Amino acid sequence: MAARPEGAPIWADAMFPDLEAAKSFYGELLGWTFEEGQQEFGNYTQARSDGKRVGALAPQMPGTEGVPAAWNLYLATPDIKAAVTRVKEAGGALAMEPMQVADFGTMVTAQDPAGVFFSLWQPGTHEGFEKTGEPGSFAWAEVTTRDPAKTDAFFEAVFPYEVKKMVDEHVDFNVWQLDGRPQLGRFKMTEDFPPQVPSYVNVYFAVDDCDAAVATATKLGGKLHFGPMDSPFGRFAAVADQQGAAFSVIDMSTTQGEMPDLA
Repeated sequence: MAARPEGAPIWADAMFPDLEAAKSFYGELLGWTFEEGQQEFGNYTQARSDGKRVGALAPQMPGTEGVPAAWNLYLATPDIKAAVTRVKEAGGALAMEPMQVADFGTMVTAQDPAGVFFSLWQPGTHEGFEKTGEPGSFAWAEVTTRDPAKTDAFFEAVFPYEVKKMVDEHVDFNVWQLDGRPQLGRFKMTEDFPPQVPSYVNVYFAVDDCDAAVATATKLGGKLHFGPMDSPFGRFAAVADQQGAAFSVIDMSTTQGEMPDLA
């Protein structure tokens, strides 16, 4: 597998108070199957779709009780020490020091000046997603922020993104590209977001049918936050699982409208 460029999404995981409930939810919603979690790695449980690794679920670590469940996006870096230096120089903060995970790779979790949490991953034997852009796998992610000026300055200093702004007077949305290929979106939170919702990374998972996925999520105890809505990129909806972790589902085969202009 070719190495992902620095700043590209490479992995996603989430910690839950009830790991078995999370496995049941995502197993039914996304068709995931799960590897046996290893106790030496805190029962970190990798998910597969069509036999390919697509993400992971884990129980909350000691000392994190009461922390809301949330999806965490990892961005690729070939040199985590250099990336950490840039994070600090750009005004970010580390939630932990870089940690080597056996021979799998090295990780660190950071926060931008607007409060967005994300992680960095320097691959070893674990090269990240084995499947993307297909039902049951990661499709897209948007850095969703209340302070786009701080977020833009930070991420564009840490990673070599080419910035394209969506030409739309109603939406403040940037696309961050690498080598001309879109990697992440940056969305300014609107008044539609409840004031208690912090800036965060919205992870999208691809599904065969957005409406059916929403029906399944709510049947399993999850919540619908927004949508379903048609777009040129696919029909999507913002939801939460039964433990409160927010994410989105998107059917990329069902599109409507013209692609927006980017400047």
